[in-house]
Amino acid sequence: MADQKNNTNSRKNEIHIQYATDEEAANSPRPKLSRQNSSLSIHSIRPHRNTIDPSTIIPPVYRTISIGLEESKERDILELKKAKQEFANLDWHRISPHELCIRLSTSIKHGLSDNQVHRRLEDYGKNAPSLPPTHLFQKAFQYFFGGFGSVLLTASILVFVCWKPLGNPPAVANLALAIVLLAVFFIQAAFNAWQDWSSSRVMASITKLLPDMCLVIRNSSQIQTDPLSLVPGDVLLIKAGNKLSADVRFVEISPDAKFDRSIMTGESKPTHGSVDSTDDNYLETHCIGLQGTHCISGTGIGIVISTGDRTVFGRIAKLTSQPNLARTTLQKEILRFVVIICSLMLIMIIIVAIVWATWIRKAHPNWISVPELIVDCVSIAVAFIPEGLPIALTASLTICANIMRQNKILCKSLKTVETLGAVSVICSDKTGTLTKNEMWVTECVIGTQTMCSEAIHDEFLIEARTPNSPKNSLSQFRAATALCNAGEFDASTANQPLSEKRINGDATDQAILRFSEGLGPVSTLRRMWKKVFEISFNSKNKFMVRVFETDDLDGPKIALAPEETFDMNNLLFTIKGAPDVLIGRCDKFIQIDGTVHSLDLATLSKIEALKDEWSSQGKRVILLARKILDRSAINASPTSRDYEKVMMHHAASGLTLIGLVGIIDPPRDEIPDVVDTLRRAGIRIFMVTGDFKLTAQAIATECGIITNSPAMIDDVSALSRNLAFIPPERSFPECSYPFGEGPVSSIVLSGPELQALNEAQWEQLASYTEIVFARTTPEQKLRIVKEFKARHNIVAMTGDGVNDSPSLKEADIGIALGSGSDIAIEAADMVLMESFDAIVQAVLYGRVVFDNLKKTIAYLLPAGSFSEFWPVFTNVLFGLPQVLSSFLMIVICCFTDCAAATSLAYEKPEFDVMLRPPRDPRKDRLVDWKLILQSYGFVGVIETIASFAMSYWYLERKGITFSVLWFGFGEIPTGMTEDYYTARLNEASSIYFINLVVM
Repeated sequence: MADQKNNTNSRKNEIHIQYATDEEAANSPRPKLSRQNSSLSIHSIRPHRNTIDPSTIIPPVYRTISIGLEESKERDILELKKAKQEFANLDWHRISPHELCIRLSTSIKHGLSDNQVHRRLEDYGKNAPSLPPTHLFQKAFQYFFGGFGSVLLTASILVFVCWKPLGNPPAVANLALAIVLLAVFFIQAAFNAWQDWSSSRVMASITKLLPDMCLVIRNSSQIQTDPLSLVPGDVLLIKAGNKLSADVRFVEISPDAKFDRSIMTGESKPTHGSVDSTDDNYLETHCIGLQGTHCISGTGIGIVISTGDRTVFGRIAKLTSQPNLARTTLQKEILRFVVIICSLMLIMIIIVAIVWATWIRKAHPNWISVPELIVDCVSIAVAFIPEGLPIALTASLTICANIMRQNKILCKSLKTVETLGAVSVICSDKTGTLTKNEMWVTECVIGTQTMCSEAIHDEFLIEARTPNSPKNSLSQFRAATALCNAGEFDASTANQPLSEKRINGDATDQAILRFSEGLGPVSTLRRMWKKVFEISFNSKNKFMVRVFETDDLDGPKIALAPEETFDMNNLLFTIKGAPDVLIGRCDKFIQIDGTVHSLDLATLSKIEALKDEWSSQGKRVILLARKILDRSAINASPTSRDYEKVMMHHAASGLTLIGLVGIIDPPRDEIPDVVDTLRRAGIRIFMVTGDFKLTAQAIATECGIITNSPAMIDDVSALSRNLAFIPPERSFPECSYPFGEGPVSSIVLSGPELQALNEAQWEQLASYTEIVFARTTPEQKLRIVKEFKARHNIVAMTGDGVNDSPSLKEADIGIALGSGSDIAIEAADMVLMESFDAIVQAVLYGRVVFDNLKKTIAYLLPAGSFSEFWPVFTNVLFGLPQVLSSFLMIVICCFTDCAAATSLAYEKPEFDVMLRPPRDPRKDRLVDWKLILQSYGFVGVIETIASFAMSYWYLERKGITFSVLWFGFGEIPTGMTEDYYTARLNEASSIYFINLVVM
C-alpha cells in the first residue's frame, strides 16, 4: 500500500506539458467566423509590448499551456525532468509569511525601498521573459510556398528542363520564360514577407499604447508601477480582474478570492486562494499565485518570489514547439479560390495532354514536341493563376493595419477586421463602454430627505462645528462611504487637488471615496477602524461587505447613532450595493436627525420611489447599510471560508439603512452617432448591463439604443411561451431594420426574467430591433451571446470588466477598451485604445477589404486567366498559332494586371458600404458562381473574342487568312517566307496583348 501511495504521489508531482489550441470554434454546431483566444501572455497583452516579438502578433499564436499531458519528443522530456526537479526544490509555499519577509528582506506593511528595488533590478533584471523562438524557417517556407508559390516554382523548373536538356536545340524563349517564372516566385515571397513585417510593425506600435501598471507597496505607500520593474520582495496588491505579473506568495487573501489557472493547467474551474499551503506540490498549492493567471474575484496581497524567466511560466515557456496556426475566414476563402482555380487548371491540362497523346502526337508529329507540350501545360497554369492576387491581398491587409493604427485600434489579428465586416449584432456593456466611466456623486438620501452633494458638504460643516450635538446622521453617512469602500488614494498624487487625485479602484468606489474625502480626511476615519474581513463586490451578489473592529472610542461615536452601543466584543458590519437587492434586507433606517427607526412600509415606499426616480434619470443608485455583530457568537476564524458563510448569513437580514447615493455616469459624446451609423449599416446594438432596469433603459435612450417612447417598450410579458399563440401585431419573423417596412420593436428585460425564457420566447426575443438586458450576471451575458449565435447572427461583444470576459471569449469577436480590466483585454480580440467610435471605422474597413478583394478577383480572372487560356487551348486543339506567347502572359499577370489590381486594393469605400446589410458568411462567398459566370461567361468571352478578332484581322490584312491557319498545325502559307510569317505572328501576339491590357 505504501508503494502504491508513493507511486501515486510520484505521478501527481510529474509535470507534463503540451500546447493545446482552443477548440471552441471547432465544436460549434454551425458555421461561423472562428477565432481563438490569446493565452500566451504574461501580463495580459499589456507588458507584451516590450517583451514579445511583434511578428508573433500577426498572425497570433493562441494556445494554452497544459500540465498533465505527455510530450513525445525526447528533448522536451529531458527539459521537463529538469523543470520538475527545479520546481521540487522550491519551498516558497512551505515557509510562513513571516519567514518569507525575512528571507526577502521586505515588509507587508512598508514594502521595499527605492534603493532595494534598484539593487534587485540590477541583480535579477527586468520582469520580462526571453524572446520566444521566431520559427524563421517555417515562416520563410510559408512565404515561398503559400498560395500559388509551389505552382510557380514547379512551372519554372519544368520550363528550365524544356530549355535544357530536353530542348533540341535549346530555345532562348524557354530560358527567358523560366527566369521570369522564377522571378515571380521570389517577388511573391518578398511581398508576403513584407506584408507580414509591415503589419506586425504597425500592430506592435499600437500595442505600446496599452496601459500596463500594477499596484505595489513601496516606501510605505501604494504606487502604480510598470510590471517590468517588479522584483522579488515587492508587495503586490491584487484585486478582481488583475492578471498576476509575477509568481507571488499570498500573505493576505480574502475568503472569496479565486484565481483562473486555465492558462497553466487547462482547467476552467477557478481555484481558491489561501495563505497557508494546501499541497506539497509547488504547482498545485493554493498559496502560490502563478504569473499569467487571473484573479476573478476577491482581493489579496502577495509578495513577489520570482520574476522573468525564473517564474513557472518563464521556465516552461522555453519548451515551446511549432505553433498550430488556425486559418482565418479570409484565408479559408482564398484557399477555396485557389482550389477552384487549380482544379480548373488541372482539368484543362489533362484535356490538353489527352488530346496530344491520342491525336496530335500521331496525326501531326511535328506540331508539338514533348518540350513544347510541357511549355503549353505551363502556359495553361500561368494563364489560370492570378499572380496579382497575393500582391493585392498584401496591399489590402497593409491598408487595414494602417487604418487600425490611425484609429488607435489594437487587433490581435487582422482577421478581426474581416469578422467585423460580417457582424450583425453588437452586445455592449454600459459602464465604461457606452458611458465615460467618470462617476460623480450628485445626490444622497438620508432617511427620506434628498440632498445634493453641495448641500451635504455645507450641512456637514455645520454638524462638525457642534461636536456635542446629538444630530450626527451626516457623520454616520460619511463613515459608511469611507469604510465600506475598496478605493485607495494613490500616494503619488497626494498633494494634488481632490478632483485630480488618482484613486485605485473601480469607478463607483472612486466617486464615493472622492465624495467622502470632500467631507473630511478618509485616512483619519480608517485609522480608527481595523478591517477584519471583506467580501469584494461581484456581479452575482451585487454588493460588497467589510467588517471592522476598533479600540478607538471616537470611532463608534462617528460611525454609529448615539443610542447604539459598541464595545471591544462587537464588530461593525458594513455593506454597500444595489438597492433592489439590499433594501428588502433592511428593517431599520437612520433618520435625518441621526436616530435609528424601524423601517415601516410608508418609509420604504418613499425610499423606493426616490430610487426609481433617480434610476429613470440614468443615475446609478447605491445603498449603504450596517449592522453591529457580537464577536463571541461567531464560531469561525476570519481567514476561513466558514467565516464568509457567516457574513453572508448576516447580510441577508437585520440591516440598518444608512442612506442612498446617486451617481451620474454620462454617456460618451460620440455614442449616439456611433449607434445611428451602425444601425444604418444593418447592425443591431443591444445593451447588456448589470445596472438596474430603469437606469439601463434611461441610458439606452440617451445613447439612441432605444428609440421608442416608454409606452411602446415591451417587457417579458410580450413574449409568448408558445409560438402558435403569438398575436399578428406582435410577430416579427425576421428583423430587417432598416431595410424592411416593419415597425421598430423595443424590449427591456432583466437577468432573472432571462432565466425563465423558453425556446419559443428566445425566438421572439431574437427578432426585436432594440433590446436592453439589465441586472445580468456573467452567466446570463454568456447565454445571451450563445442564443443569438445559435440563430445565425455574427455577434460582437464589447465590455471592460471582469464579468464581461466569458461573453467576450464566446462572441464571434470580443471588443475591450484599453482602460478595461486585464482579464477583459486578455479575452478580447480587439482593443479600442481611445474612442468607441473607432468601431465604425473597423466595421467599414472590414467590409471594404472583402469588397476590394472581390473587385480584384473580378478584374484578374477575365483578362489574366480566361483570355490567356484560349490561345493555348486553340493552339493545341485547332492547330492555330499561339497568338499570345507564354512570356506575355507572365507580363500581363505579374506586371500590367498587378498594378491595376493593387490600385483596386486602395480603392475608397463605396458610398453605400455602410448602408448595406451585414455579409452572411454562409452565403456571401468571396468567389461564387455569379462571379465565375460574370468573369468567364461574360467579360472573359467579350475580351477573348475581341482580342482574337483584332489579332486575326491584322493577319488577314497582312495576307495570312484565318482559313489557312485553321487546323494548319504550323504549315506556312504558300508563297510566304518563314521569317515573314513569324514576324507577323509576333505582331499579332502583341496586338492580342495590347488589346487585353487596354480592356
